[in-house]
Amino acid sequence: MQDGVENTVVNAGAAVVRKPRKGIYVLPNLFTLAALFGGFYSIVMAIQGRFDLAALGVFCAMVLDSLDGRVARLTNTQSAFGEQMDSLADMVSFGAAPALIAYVWSLKDLGRWGWFAAFVYCACAALRLARFNVNTAVVDKRYFQGLPSPAAAALVAGFIGLLTDRGVHGASVAWPMFAVCLYAGLTMVTNVPFYSFKDVSMKKSVPFAVIVLIALGIAIINIDPPIVIFGIFVLYGLSGYIVYGWRRANGMRTSVISTSTDEPEERGLHM
Repeated sequence: MQDGVENTVVNAGAAVVRKPRKGIYVLPNLFTLAALFGGFYSIVMAIQGRFDLAALGVFCAMVLDSLDGRVARLTNTQSAFGEQMDSLADMVSFGAAPALIAYVWSLKDLGRWGWFAAFVYCACAALRLARFNVNTAVVDKRYFQGLPSPAAAALVAGFIGLLTDRGVHGASVAWPMFAVCLYAGLTMVTNVPFYSFKDVSMKKSVPFAVIVLIALGIAIINIDPPIVIFGIFVLYGLSGYIVYGWRRANGMRTSVISTSTDEPEERGLHM
């Protein structure tokens, strides 16, 4: 009887002791939610026929997405929850949103081929994000394995924004839009290396000429923002294949994977 009483007291005491609840960091997730809103806003604007604003929403999401990780590292507020939240927001802003905008603007006029291209892009974005999460620990940080989803979204949204700014109707460029969606989507799931700019440190001093070049770049963008910005992402979208071809031509290893992973199975792809 006495043992039973002691156990009850111990259990009662154990029940009182509670572990502190794990909270959620507000600042980095606030940027992630803002990026998610950018993708959602793009879809709503596309439904309403405001394709210029739809493209702008995708670019705003890109800027916000580039900030959430940096804010988390600067404030030491990284978390597993934040990583998962970021991936889900990216799927909406850089996967579903560009595919739906492209379909509503132009691809719907191609019938089944239109939704085929939109779905391929959307599916490739999902696969690219899943592979990124799996291979984070084994990929060379200086490069992305395949075209990053924000850059792929910029190709699609930039194409739409540029032609909308020129007064071109989507129905007249349905097949070029088809090609852009397939190129951006399939390039996301290749093993082609794309420079990540992650080794560029903002804390280091740079020559004065670098600041002059930055100012010159800003001035060039202001000449005609739609065509200059789209041109920049077109060059970036081609840069990976140029690097890949140059490495193959010189007998260098082209893969950015340093160690094979169990999931997904990719043996034979890392040449």
